[in-house]
Amino acid sequence: MPEDKNDVSDFKVVDRRSFAEDGSRRAPAPEAGKTTEVRQPPPRSSSPPAESRGVVESAQTEEDYPDEGPANFATLVSYLSTTAMFQLGLLPGPGGERIPADFPNARRTIDLLEVLQQKTQGNLTEDEVRMLQEVLYELRLSFVETSQRQTRKKR
Repeated sequence: MPEDKNDVSDFKVVDRRSFAEDGSRRAPAPEAGKTTEVRQPPPRSSSPPAESRGVVESAQTEEDYPDEGPANFATLVSYLSTTAMFQLGLLPGPGGERIPADFPNARRTIDLLEVLQQKTQGNLTEDEVRMLQEVLYELRLSFVETSQRQTRKKR
C-alpha cells in the first residue's frame, strides 16, 4: 500500500470532562457541539515497515478480549492459579508448544496464593474461601506430582 507523504489523517477530539478549567461543573454537551478537529501528520519512521523487518505486529482490538466485567477476587485467584499451571508446565504455550516446568517460580506463585489466603482471612465470602482452598489444594497436589514425575525422568 503506497502512502502519500502529504496525506494527513483526520480525527476528532471530544472534550468529555465533567469540569471546566476553572473547576465549575460543565453541562453535558451534544456530541457535535463540543468537537475540535485536529489535523496531525502520520508518524514518520526511518525504519522499514514491520513486515519487511520480519516482525509481525498484532492488530488486536477490544473485540479480541471481551470485557468480562470488573476485576474481583475470583479473577485474581484465577489469574494466579493459571500462572502457576503454566509454570508447572501443565498448560500449553500460546502456539500450543510445550512449556518446560519452572518449579521455583511455580512454588513462588503458590506461596503468593497462600499469602493472599492468610491476609484475607475473615474478609471473604464462603464461596471465595472455598474457591481459594480448592485452588490451593489442586496446585499443591499438581506441584508434588509434577516435581516427582520430573525427578523420576532424571533417574
